[in-house]
Amino acid sequence: MGEAPPKRPGSLRFVSWNVNGLRACGRKGFARWLAASEADLVGIQELRATPDDLDPELRAPPGWHPFFRPSERPGYSGVALFSRLAVDRVETSLGTPRFDREGRLQIAHLGRLVVANVYFPKGSGTRRDNSRVPYKLAFYRHLFHHLEGLRRAGRRVVVMGDFNTAHREIDLARPRQNRRTSGFLPEERAELDRWLRAGWVDAFRLFEPGPGHYTWWSQRLGARARNVGWRIDLVLVSPPVVPHLRAAWIAPGVQGSDHCPVGVDVHRAVLGRSAPRARGRARPTRRR
Repeated sequence: MGEAPPKRPGSLRFVSWNVNGLRACGRKGFARWLAASEADLVGIQELRATPDDLDPELRAPPGWHPFFRPSERPGYSGVALFSRLAVDRVETSLGTPRFDREGRLQIAHLGRLVVANVYFPKGSGTRRDNSRVPYKLAFYRHLFHHLEGLRRAGRRVVVMGDFNTAHREIDLARPRQNRRTSGFLPEERAELDRWLRAGWVDAFRLFEPGPGHYTWWSQRLGARARNVGWRIDLVLVSPPVVPHLRAAWIAPGVQGSDHCPVGVDVHRAVLGRSAPRARGRARPTRRR
């Protein structure tokens, strides 16, 4: 499960990638990767730009319909979606200014399916003193309750992004050394437990139960070459999506960021309708 498998006929491919700055990743070949990805919907995190900051090949890639949600703070956070499918609408708000201003969320509505592209906060803080852990946990809970509401309304839901938390010891190379590090704190892991107890499914673990699969590596000391990493980029799916899953994968061979892409392939029937290619641009939902 080390790379994206060949895409099967009748499948849709959803991909998530923390690009660690789209402009920087663009200089390392993001547009070429996107064109060759076979994806139908790509969510990126850590945009760190506004659309006006981007070159045309990143702002409006041929054949894709882009949706951007930058942070109000320049050069920080932000998410973006690139879709080959017709999107009914895109929400970007949890209705809480302290979360919304950081540009961490897009919720794309496609028929009966909802795909949330999320950049969960880090808890470490600028001084690496874990000062933002309470903010991070509050974001987790607010999003959980919002998406649970969509589930209760009968929507099929996929949540993909940089969760900034390794759930179990198997999900990082050095668990003992990181027990007091944000990203592997008990209270952070408990938030993922909350999701899984409620029925959400970690798609990758349905296909690969073994160790050594990571999505982020420190840029120091050759960590990536030695595969000393963390699996913090996830795709969670609600139970009605599970019968439609065909593959879930990590692509560590894709360079351009300190993270690598992750994704799932699902049968087109998950939409509950035909899945036309986009014609014209769907309007993002206005922020509340």
